[in-house]
Amino acid sequence: MNSLAKKQAVKPLVIKIGGAILEKESALTALLSVIAKLENNQVVLVHGGGCVVDEMLAQAGFTTEKKHGLRVTPKEQIALISGALAGTVNKAIVATANSLELAAVGLSLNDGDMISCSLSTQGLGQVGIPKTNNSKLLDHLLKSNFLPVISSIGALANGDLVNVNADDAAVAICQLLNAELLLLTDVNGVKDGSGEYIESLNNELAEQLIEQGVIAGGMTAKVNAALHAANQLRRSIAVASWQSPEQIINLLNGENIGTRIEAN
Repeated sequence: MNSLAKKQAVKPLVIKIGGAILEKESALTALLSVIAKLENNQVVLVHGGGCVVDEMLAQAGFTTEKKHGLRVTPKEQIALISGALAGTVNKAIVATANSLELAAVGLSLNDGDMISCSLSTQGLGQVGIPKTNNSKLLDHLLKSNFLPVISSIGALANGDLVNVNADDAAVAICQLLNAELLLLTDVNGVKDGSGEYIESLNNELAEQLIEQGVIAGGMTAKVNAALHAANQLRRSIAVASWQSPEQIINLLNGENIGTRIEAN
């Protein structure tokens, strides 16, 4: 094994995936192949799957609405959305991982009472706000060399299912494990007003770029989630492209990749 891959990670690494990587089998396989080389490191995958959800909603005659880059989840759609994310997408990732001899286990946020959720007050319907609860299940799986693959479906205290923004879900799992966090996106970081990638982004600069409309749509939610995580964990969070999964080895060796989201 490559000597870089042998280096022990001080903390587990939570990797959030979504977007185009879930539509391209070759891209997902490339990412999982890199993870397979990191057998001495504890890795957790957290995923969304908006592209699959949109397709299934359209097939069922539903329309998709978003507010501030966040999906609105009407109650009548939650069964279909949870089936798409916790079922179709999750099991496809697990199957691909297992084909590469990774011992993957498919989970949702409420499994093992890992994450509790409250209903969002932003008028988004059945959308949950995640809160850390119990790490026992994940601790056991990671110590036993399993690869947890966690969908962004959670549950309220009364048992109702809720859709959780996948970036927020990844932040919560990161907090639960006191882990490092890598948000993989379709681009290699966050761009400034001139279209150049920003090496480091703090809260003040992020607010300025959001106000100017430079950071917009789904990237706004991603940056806000990363800033929240950085401030909660008191360390920086990496936002990088899934198109270069080999960067993960560089990250584990302390190198900067993509855009670093800094704590205040």
